[in-house]
Amino acid sequence: MHIRRLSYGPDAIAQDQEGKTVFVNGGVPGDTAEVAITDVEKRYSKGHIVNIVQPSAARVEAPCPFVDVCGGCPWGHIVYPIQRAQKRTQVIDSLVRIAHMNEDRAGTLVQPCLTPSDSWGYRNKVELGYRVENGKVTIGMHARGNNKLIKVDTCPLMAKEAAKFVKSVTGALSYASHGDPLNLYRIGIRTSERTHSVEVALWGSPSSFPRARVGKILSEAGPITSVVRVMTKGTAKARKIAGVERLAGDGYWSERLGDNTMYISAPSFFQVNTKGAETLIQTVLHYLKPRPNDVAMDLYCGVGTFTIPLAQKVSYVYAVEAYGPAVRDLRRNLKLHHVDNVDPQGGDTGREFPQEDADIIVVDPPRAGLTEDVVCQLSGQPARAIVYVSCDPTTLARDLAWFKEQGTFYAAQIQPIDLFPQSYHVESVCLLLRGQE
Repeated sequence: MHIRRLSYGPDAIAQDQEGKTVFVNGGVPGDTAEVAITDVEKRYSKGHIVNIVQPSAARVEAPCPFVDVCGGCPWGHIVYPIQRAQKRTQVIDSLVRIAHMNEDRAGTLVQPCLTPSDSWGYRNKVELGYRVENGKVTIGMHARGNNKLIKVDTCPLMAKEAAKFVKSVTGALSYASHGDPLNLYRIGIRTSERTHSVEVALWGSPSSFPRARVGKILSEAGPITSVVRVMTKGTAKARKIAGVERLAGDGYWSERLGDNTMYISAPSFFQVNTKGAETLIQTVLHYLKPRPNDVAMDLYCGVGTFTIPLAQKVSYVYAVEAYGPAVRDLRRNLKLHHVDNVDPQGGDTGREFPQEDADIIVVDPPRAGLTEDVVCQLSGQPARAIVYVSCDPTTLARDLAWFKEQGTFYAAQIQPIDLFPQSYHVESVCLLLRGQE
């Protein structure tokens, strides 16, 4: 088969002899390859490459031997300029297909994709799976397309100095697992080259646990500044935080964004690409153009990534976040930076939407995007500009169509930013201005 193009996902796209679409794991546009079909559906099939007959000019040797099986870097075989161009194309295609935008209009709206970091060695976080089968502990990366774990000693997506913690933490936890059951399912490792903060978070059920022993073993595995245990309840798809306890060290991870140091607890979201997070902040502020007397809103504000830089430039910020641990981190970070012109509210954005008028607004929703109700409330605001930070071009396109229906704001520019090289994910920062297109 000839690999034609990339999909919005980890696979490339080819066609079989009958013209049926085939999603090919490990394919690079331009490859000619023998493909084994693994799944047949009515409208498409899935498969993986078993032999490359003629490699694409865009194919490169990845620095990781697990690139074909690990879920972390599905585009690791693709030369980086092609990845970057494809991410811009994905945003344009979503606008045309979902928002029904004219292709020329979409192409003018979406800017060339920015690359704030190196294409490898950029991540500040890695997550490992933990499993016990027949008394044997396995710790490793999650495989692509199945529930297997792949044992690794390092990860080239991590910063060079941070990558070594994968091996040391894995070894320490394998040793700690002898004897008392740990009842874990996930291990998170966060590192910072700027603050030298290193946190190991152990995710599991709230059962008996050898706290002192595990904390001591992990503390001796390297310069680890924090070891915490995150206890959750519920099924895998609906887990809720039951508690967080400090086993050793600080009990939190820290990272510096520009002049601001942030304290982040293990359950809270934080961008995995620190340089990318700074580029997001710079782009948001550039689009909003905050003024000293402005009143701002930061909706889905998380731990304060945009809240604090905004508060340092405007008169007041109304900040709303639904996730309890992130709200607590936000309040701690506001106190840390002596910021007293922010009203932090915990709760659903639709229900806790501020009643006050705002001059500028930033929204940074999860992958599911906004709700129609929130779009309606935003459209009722007198703000001169809204900046929408999106991690999924398909939900961004849907939401822009809703904004167009309301008729108050229009998309003036979209800036894709590649925070996740070697994967298909892309962040987009969209500027919405008052008026019609």
